[in-house]
Amino acid sequence: MTRKNQFGQKGWTPERLGSLEGKTYIITGANSGAGFEATRILLSKGAQVLMLNRNADKSKAAIANLKQEFGHHATITFVPMDLGVLDSVRNAAEQILATTPRIDALICNAAIAQVAKQEITVDGFESQLGVNHFGHFLLSGLLFERIDESEGQIVVVGSNAYKMGKKKIQFDDLNFTQHYTAWNAYAQSKLAQMIFAYELQRRVLAAGKKVTIQVCHPGASRTNLLKDTASRFNKIAWSILSRVVAQSAEKGSWPEVMCATEKTVEPKKLYGPTKRAQMVGPVGECPLDECALDQEMAAKLWTLSEQKTSLSWSL
Repeated sequence: MTRKNQFGQKGWTPERLGSLEGKTYIITGANSGAGFEATRILLSKGAQVLMLNRNADKSKAAIANLKQEFGHHATITFVPMDLGVLDSVRNAAEQILATTPRIDALICNAAIAQVAKQEITVDGFESQLGVNHFGHFLLSGLLFERIDESEGQIVVVGSNAYKMGKKKIQFDDLNFTQHYTAWNAYAQSKLAQMIFAYELQRRVLAAGKKVTIQVCHPGASRTNLLKDTASRFNKIAWSILSRVVAQSAEKGSWPEVMCATEKTVEPKKLYGPTKRAQMVGPVGECPLDECALDQEMAAKLWTLSEQKTSLSWSL
């Protein structure tokens, strides 16, 4: 059945955006790829953007490029943060809360993918689960009250990989120690992010909070996501395949910008490209597999995530 796009035949595009002056957006992984393109779009509308990235040199270069494009008056700043190190996330959140009185949206964009061989973070997590889920879970929790005070939004950037792996959280072997595969570990990490987001939606609604939680995916986009982590074979395969099936990083950023700025998006929805198996095309609502809405799995993951990050949410 063809799903009617609520934004019309062309889907959502940045043309829908008005002025964003006075608004502040925080984006993880914003010095390249979709995060960088989302930053460009938001700055072009007058918003303030705060980047959270690991690499200081790449961040400074990205900021220099953006100021060259938009002028030195463009308000773009950088706070160092490594999502794979929980203490780094805590330090970044502390700095943000001390300097940023308003957060209109936190965009959880950063990710690592297809890590060729099992890697364990300093906190003991399989690297993709640690970076993609646990790091963002902690960051979202630490900034939650500030976002709520601003009646802002939390945007979780998922991936269609969530429904292509085992479609469950492997609680008995989270780190895939018994049988690691880059694909299944990545799929689990993206499923965990999305399960967390929909559980947070439920808790926010039950508590009457003013934060909006939205979930999107970028489709197949030409970014450097696999550059530092994937096997040589996967890198070569993607470099060839992406020329045929993928869209630009700019278009890959549209779903997260939409979810960070639109008030007409709804809960229990997934937004992203809607054509060719949701890899490219007009941005709108996409099919959502029930595995992301499993409330029993969500409750278990929430409790585990609080334990692993030593953070108790107020929800």
